[in-house]
Amino acid sequence: MDPWADLPHRQTLRRRSHPEDLFRGQWQGRPSKLDAFKPSLDDRWNQGCTNAWAVWEELVPLGYQGSYQRVRAYFREKRTSPNPVTARPPSPRVVAGWIVRRPETLPEIDCLRLKAVLAHCPELDALTTHVRSFAQMLTERQGERLPQWLDAVRRDDLPSLHTLAAGIEPDRDAVIAGLTLPWNSGVVEGHVNRIKMLKRQMLGRAGFALLRKRVLLAS
Repeated sequence: MDPWADLPHRQTLRRRSHPEDLFRGQWQGRPSKLDAFKPSLDDRWNQGCTNAWAVWEELVPLGYQGSYQRVRAYFREKRTSPNPVTARPPSPRVVAGWIVRRPETLPEIDCLRLKAVLAHCPELDALTTHVRSFAQMLTERQGERLPQWLDAVRRDDLPSLHTLAAGIEPDRDAVIAGLTLPWNSGVVEGHVNRIKMLKRQMLGRAGFALLRKRVLLAS
């Protein structure tokens, strides 16, 4: 008896199999090269572009190194699934990293993902504007803009930033000077941290005399 007699013909297998089946079953839930680009796919889908090949060609210049079959499988799942299929939202830690980085250093795909997040959360969009405005004041020494920044923060319903603004207000002049003048206490703080490190290395088992000697030797 031929053990291969009951197997379907290879032509039948070709007709009934799809490349996207490779990404189902045991592969579900695993990280994929497509994960970071799924928000862009969702946007293009919502815009009416359901051609997987055309969208794949748009992703390649953005840095996508996966196959066309993965894009096709994702779109096929959108078509056939009874429930809406969308990308997993990024974690708060990832979004915070996008916000505090310089916009010009953020990869284009991350810019698109951040844009999608901010479009669904006006409060986070306002927070991003204030954070980046303060970062510009800090890096470009534009302390004279601080009063306007504080007023803008108070106009938005952002309790955490209101707390920050309230803490800055009593020392407004000092903060403006810190954001404007070229001098800072960075060198002093560096020496303090170095002394703390030497002290911790002794695990509290030595007195001031030994600490003083180690500091002098390390200088």
